[in-house]
Amino acid sequence: MNALTTDLDLTGQVAIVTGAGRGIGLATARRLAAAGASVLITDLDGEAAHAGAATVNGDTAVRVGDITAAGEPEAVVQTAIDSFGRLDIVVNNAGYDWDVALVDMTNEQWDAMIAIHATAPFQLLRAAGPHLISGSQADRDAGTPRNRKVINMSSVAGTMGEPWQANYASGKAALLGLTKGLAREWAVHQINVNAVAPGIIDTRLTQLDEGEQSIRIGGRTLPLGLPEDRRHALTDNVAFGRPGRADEVASVVCFLATPASDYVHGQVVSVTGGLLMGMTS
Repeated sequence: MNALTTDLDLTGQVAIVTGAGRGIGLATARRLAAAGASVLITDLDGEAAHAGAATVNGDTAVRVGDITAAGEPEAVVQTAIDSFGRLDIVVNNAGYDWDVALVDMTNEQWDAMIAIHATAPFQLLRAAGPHLISGSQADRDAGTPRNRKVINMSSVAGTMGEPWQANYASGKAALLGLTKGLAREWAVHQINVNAVAPGIIDTRLTQLDEGEQSIRIGGRTLPLGLPEDRRHALTDNVAFGRPGRADEVASVVCFLATPASDYVHGQVVSVTGGLLMGMTS
């Protein structure tokens, strides 16, 4: 095995990917498994989670549950440990949007976005931390140091802002703060902490709203997708002139999970196809 192959090899490592029943999460699970990792796939939708896992060419386990529910982040970590005996990589990917103008936004709509995009990742990493830290220490004691990896899925909404998404953008921006703070805190343990900020990616959240896609959360059914004029406006501002694919984001996440990225730390990697709009970048 040459040095390049070794740098991209995840054989023997264990990853958690939240929201991995479809979309970017599933594409990420496939990429990590292809690199040799065992992957715990979590999702709120049990049917999607098991169907998605069946398409992953590698060692998988499934955990079905609402990552924002009390005790669920801890249960996810324990499931990974029970299934595979260790933990090396955490990908906080689960999320959705609940778009509304700020003046019409309810506390429930605000709280839901902060819960899924900021609080749940914090709780999952709090539960995962002791396993990541002890594993890193054990490797150092054995004379075979190896970095563990955390990748948080933010969004350009969290870096640039987005109208009718003040709640979503705030949750995604909070996740960037968590990424930066934890990167400083966990560097001493050889745990890389980075974030990925996709632009418009062709998933259920951004496909044309034709009344066919929805998500069931906490007893609520929320429609998914974008109106045609808004989707076209976003796509028209992409330098490549098209939405991205889930696997194009997943390839960046997988890179950040491999030894090839061991000196990439505390960064926000934008995957936007050259998005030309926004107040900052």
